[in-house]
Amino acid sequence: MTDSNALDPEDRKIVTLARSARARNGVPEGAAVRDETGRTYVAVTVDLPSLHLSALQTAVAMAVASGAESLEAAAVVTSAEAVREGDLSVVRDLGGAGTPVHVASLDGTVRLTVSTG
Repeated sequence: MTDSNALDPEDRKIVTLARSARARNGVPEGAAVRDETGRTYVAVTVDLPSLHLSALQTAVAMAVASGAESLEAAAVVTSAEAVREGDLSVVRDLGGAGTPVHVASLDGTVRLTVSTG
C-alpha cells in the first residue's frame, strides 16, 4: 500500500479528481491524467452498446484530443486489485516508459503505484 499523504500534491489532486468523477457518475471507475503542461483530464468508464472504454482509456483519449503531447502521471480509482495491462499500454503510448499510475480504492486510498516502464 502506498501512503496517500506521501504523494506529491499534484498526484493527490488527480486521485481526488478521479474519485469524485467516479462517485458523481456512479460508475465502476474514475480516472485522471496530468499532461506535460500540468493540465488535468478527468474521465469515467464508458459503457455504451457499441463503445466500451475504461476510465483511464477515456482520460488518455481526452488528453490526446486536447493536444497533450505527453503525460506526467495518471490515477485510477477502482475496486479492482490492479490496473489492467491495456490501461497501462495507453498511458505508456502517450506518457512513455516510467509514467506513474496510482491505483486507488474507492475511498481514495492509493493501494499501489505502477510504472509503465
